[in-house]
Amino acid sequence: MMGLSGCGDSAAPLAAAEPSATVFGRAQAEGFDRAASGAPPTGWSAAVTGEGEPRWTVERDDSAPSKPAVLKQSALVPSSSFPLCIKNDPVLRDGFVEVKFASVSGKGDQAAGVIWRCADKDNYYVCRANALENNVVLYKVEKGKRKALDIMGRKGGYGVQEKVAPQVWHTLRVEFVGKRAKVIFNGRHLFEVEDETFTDAGRIGLWTKGDSVMLFDDFRYAEAPERTRQSDTNHDDDAALDPAQPISSVIAVLDDALYWHHYVSPPILLAVQQEGR
Repeated sequence: MMGLSGCGDSAAPLAAAEPSATVFGRAQAEGFDRAASGAPPTGWSAAVTGEGEPRWTVERDDSAPSKPAVLKQSALVPSSSFPLCIKNDPVLRDGFVEVKFASVSGKGDQAAGVIWRCADKDNYYVCRANALENNVVLYKVEKGKRKALDIMGRKGGYGVQEKVAPQVWHTLRVEFVGKRAKVIFNGRHLFEVEDETFTDAGRIGLWTKGDSVMLFDDFRYAEAPERTRQSDTNHDDDAALDPAQPISSVIAVLDDALYWHHYVSPPILLAVQQEGR
């Protein structure tokens, strides 16, 4: 395996991430370290949107963010096809999914993504980053057809331009509650979309495209508790805590012993400390 550089989120200074008001349950993580080398990961199913045969295998790799293993997709399929690795459980409607990825090769594409609300191989949401195009785009795949979704506050266009260095580890995260999805790349909030094509719970997983040979590690996910779902459904929350919100309500959320997303506003933490917590 060719040497890969460290994670993109530590390779260069980044703008501070926007504070997130979304509260999730305790995150679950998978590092692909328990499966035999050369074998597909246990508890996952390989599929493809389009034609071709995907090849997902666990491989030993010295560059892995959490050693010793990574998940590799190495099959070369037509450029209009998308290899999938779908986690058999859980089934989530609202929550987040996150993964570290690095490109190895690809002449037509070097793309890696996460999927959610997946009903089957032809119906799901996907957000992907492409190291050849240097952009991040969120799509819906409906009946096998992929369509880029408009970014909130902007009509038309195609995702956002963002440096995606090849052979470097990056982190891609999507938070999805109700009709809204928020995209975070290397710890920085990029954009949000709203769409109601897929509203039911579905599976989560990983995605590539065409001749992309990609590595994945540190797959993480969590469900949004009912309180968060109701709050995000009943309020037009633009992903930041209201500075005027009574600190007692913030403390009440913390007292539920729920996982609070790691981009937390320092002023809020200070206020909590001043309340004697």
